[in-house]
Amino acid sequence: MKKLFNKKTYIILIASVAIFFASFAPTDLFEVSKNLDIFSSLYRVLNESYVDETKPGQLMKTAIDAMLESLDPYTNYITENDIEDFMYMTTGEYGGVGALVTDIEGKIIVVDPYEGFSAHRAGIRAGDEIVEVNGQSVKGKKSDDVRPLLKGNAGSPLKLKVIHAGQTIPAEISLMREEIKVPAVPYSTMLNDNTGYIRLTSFTENCSVLVKDAFLKLKEKNCKSLVIDLRGNPGGLLQEAVNIVNFFIDKNKEVVYTKGKISDWERTYVSLYNPIDTQIPLVVLIDENSASAAEIVAGSLQDLDRAVLIGSRSYGKGLVQQTRELMYNAKLKVTVAKYYIPSGRCVQALDYSNKDEEGRVEKVPDSLITAFKTKGGRIVYDGAGILPDIKTGEHKLSNITLALLNKNLIFTYATQYVLKHEKIPPVKEFQISNSDYDEFMAFLKG
Repeated sequence: MKKLFNKKTYIILIASVAIFFASFAPTDLFEVSKNLDIFSSLYRVLNESYVDETKPGQLMKTAIDAMLESLDPYTNYITENDIEDFMYMTTGEYGGVGALVTDIEGKIIVVDPYEGFSAHRAGIRAGDEIVEVNGQSVKGKKSDDVRPLLKGNAGSPLKLKVIHAGQTIPAEISLMREEIKVPAVPYSTMLNDNTGYIRLTSFTENCSVLVKDAFLKLKEKNCKSLVIDLRGNPGGLLQEAVNIVNFFIDKNKEVVYTKGKISDWERTYVSLYNPIDTQIPLVVLIDENSASAAEIVAGSLQDLDRAVLIGSRSYGKGLVQQTRELMYNAKLKVTVAKYYIPSGRCVQALDYSNKDEEGRVEKVPDSLITAFKTKGGRIVYDGAGILPDIKTGEHKLSNITLALLNKNLIFTYATQYVLKHEKIPPVKEFQISNSDYDEFMAFLKG
C-alpha cells in the first residue's frame, strides 16, 4: 500500500486549514472543523481499506466536483491540467496549432483550421482526419481527449499524421505550437451608407479595445448609427463590459454594482473615461445565449435608455465569479456576488440556493418578479434575464435540420463538395443548383 501522506504534505495541509479557518466567523468554526475531521478520516480509511486499488487524486476530484455541483454551475474546481482551458476563457489565448477538431463517426476531424495559424500554414484543411499526435494513435478517442494533446507551450514542436480529405494515405506533418489568439471581434462592417455593425463574441481581456478600434474605423466611414451583436455571447470579464458601456455614456455614471455575503463585494462600477459618442443611435442584438457580461452591456444600456434591444430574452446569469489560488497550481472559480444594473434589478433567472429534493432548480416565479424603471421611466423587470424592447419571432429549426447538423452530415457533404469543385463562387454569388440538391439527397440515403 502506497503511503498516502508524508510530513511535508501534513505541514502544507495544516497551514492551509489555518488560513481556511481565518475566513470564518467563530460560530462557524466548530461546524467546519468537525466536518473536515470527518472527511479527512473517511478519505484516509477509504484509501487504506477499499478492496481495490484507489486513485487518491481522482477520488478527491470526484468528491470536490460533487460538492460544488450542489451549489451553482459556475463554481468550479480547476486542476493544473485544466489551466490552459481556463486561461483561454479569460484571455482568448492558448498555446496550440490553431485548429478546431471534433469526432465524427469515431474519427478526429478538423472542422476549422484558423486562417494564418500553424495548422493552416502547414496545409491542414477542414475535413482532414488526424490519426496520430506525436506518435500516439487517436483512433477511437473523443475530441475532448485529443484537444489537450494538440495544446502546449508556444514554441514546442508537434508531429501529426493527417489523412487529407479525399485521400487514404496519412501524411506526416511537423509544426510548432504558437500563441493562438481568437479575436473577440471577428467581424465589423457598414451595413449600409450610415449604419455600422460590430460582432462581439466574448468578453475576454482587452475586448473593449477591439470594440473601440472597430467603432472608430466605422465612424471614419460615416457611421451614424450602430448595431452591436451580442447574440450567443456567453460573457466573461465584468470590467470589459463596463468599458464598452462607457463608450456610449457620460463619465462617472453607474454601470453596475455587486452585492455579496461579505462587504468586500459591495462594489460600484462607474464609467471612468470620456465617452466616444453619447448621441449615436444604438441597437443591441441579444438572444437566449447572451449571458453575464453580455447582459451587463445590454441591460445597462437599456436601463440608461441609451440603446434599443432587439431579439429574444437573454440567458439570465447575474452571478459574479472570482478565481482563488489553491495549492499545486489548482484554482477555485467561486461565485462571490450578484450584479445589479442601474435600475436596481438583478437579471439572475435561477435561484440555486433553493433546489428541490431532486436537485432541480426552478426559475424565479412570476409572483416574485419585480418591476423597475429605466432612467426615462420605462418599466423593466428583474429575475428573468433581459427582455428586449423589440422581440423577434422565434426561429426554430426543424427536427430533420437538427439531425443533419448533429450528425455533421452537412459538414461532411460540404467537404465532398469542395473536393469536386475546383472553384467556388463568393458567398454573395453562391447558389445551390437542382443537381447539387439531388446529389445531397443521394448522399443522405446512405
